[in-house]
Amino acid sequence: MDLGLTDRVYVLTGASRGLGFATAECLVADGARVVLSARDGARAAAAAEQLGGPEHAVAIGADLADPATPQRLVETARASFGRLDGALISVGGPPPGSASAATDEQWRHAFETVFLGTVRTARTIAAELPAGGAIALVLSTSVRTPIGGLGISNGLRPGLAGVAKDMADEYGPRGVRLVGLLPGRIMTDRNRELFAASGDPERARAEAEAGIPLRRIAEPAEFGRVAAFVLSPAASYLTGVTVPVDGGALRGL
Repeated sequence: MDLGLTDRVYVLTGASRGLGFATAECLVADGARVVLSARDGARAAAAAEQLGGPEHAVAIGADLADPATPQRLVETARASFGRLDGALISVGGPPPGSASAATDEQWRHAFETVFLGTVRTARTIAAELPAGGAIALVLSTSVRTPIGGLGISNGLRPGLAGVAKDMADEYGPRGVRLVGLLPGRIMTDRNRELFAASGDPERARAEAEAGIPLRRIAEPAEFGRVAAFVLSPAASYLTGVTVPVDGGALRGL
């Protein structure tokens, strides 16, 4: 299938590694060009070089908690490649722990970055996109069912799914799509940290795999391919939904 990605331009946040970088790899492989952002500008620049450098990828150091970041992303895309067709918005997960054990400061910081930073970036970019543009929010399966030990994520991610649905209704008449992606267990640094925090990483991984019908943890590229499709013109009638990428782990129909 031709995804129609040739020469299209996408912004990806939190993209120096993990799911964001995996998606960037898939987009570039199909002919798109990308702007990568991450709080660590040097790491983002290294990731852009891995993707082929300025002809294919450019990078900026940026924090979604900074209100100026979304407009910087838009301007960088246009200055570098002359257009903007969509975005993958991903931020690092909040610290582990129960909802009641998290301090006010932890909740406040997570809200500013994970929630408000995502909302601000989505609305800024959506307002700039032409018909056929698309935005995908990297959320979590905690949108549909709480995950033990991730209380802040359980509190914030479902709200972001609601925001994505609301924005899909608002921007749909302009031909702009918004979709939530729900990654399950994927072998990123985040999941390695969660396994390590259990005290017995191998046992934690085995227990996680036992709860997945495919009986394995996904590789980041498996998420990246789904995200690239969702952002592409090939998914032109897909909006206002949440798409699990979890090997069948969620039990709802």
